[in-house]
Amino acid sequence: MTDTALPHVLITGGSRGIGRAIARELGRDHHILVGGTRLETVQPVVDELPSAEPFVCDLADERATAEAASRLTRLDALVNSAGIGSQGPGEIGEASRAEWRRVLELDVVAVADLTRLVLPLLRAARGEVVMINSGSGINRPGPGGGIYAAAKHALRALTDALREEERGTVRVTSIHPGRVDTDMQVALQASSGRPYVPSEHLRPESVAATVRTVLEASGEAMIEELSIRPVFRR
Repeated sequence: MTDTALPHVLITGGSRGIGRAIARELGRDHHILVGGTRLETVQPVVDELPSAEPFVCDLADERATAEAASRLTRLDALVNSAGIGSQGPGEIGEASRAEWRRVLELDVVAVADLTRLVLPLLRAARGEVVMINSGSGINRPGPGGGIYAAAKHALRALTDALREEERGTVRVTSIHPGRVDTDMQVALQASSGRPYVPSEHLRPESVAATVRTVLEASGEAMIEELSIRPVFRR
């Protein structure tokens, strides 16, 4: 169902983790375009929201992304939440060129490309772009974290540049969550050999609440960057 009176928000990675929490939070009073790679994972989220529709494409596929974006006729906000972590050896001396390309393609290049494609709609709406980045995009990486951190630092630079290019027309915000209780975080902790304790991590809903805060900022204001971290001290 589509409620044309509601602001339209596209959330990439909307079928799981942080993206799904954002869809549920904003879905109370926005029309949500739920982004994901497969309809079978996107549709259950669409079905639980009052006003929503699927946005299905593989963001690493340039042609599929362009085709999906071309079908949009209205957009008030884009939340870039989709992302991947590094798999296998993360140390610089061990990581392959293919792994660098895999992570940077989705976490940086695909984000830039989708944003470019929908900017005309966002400019027309005087809308917003929210980048879900990471603490890895503002902190120094540890051993094995170079690929992921490089992607997130690049995403931060992309966001900073976009903000200045679109200042006065499209508001642009970078959100940097610390460790969040998601499937991706479980895998990251397992690969590091650390025990996983959900209570030591942020809830995805807490990150979603920051997105609402950004979108609800008064018209003369722009929240440029937010860091949200667990209170647990490791």
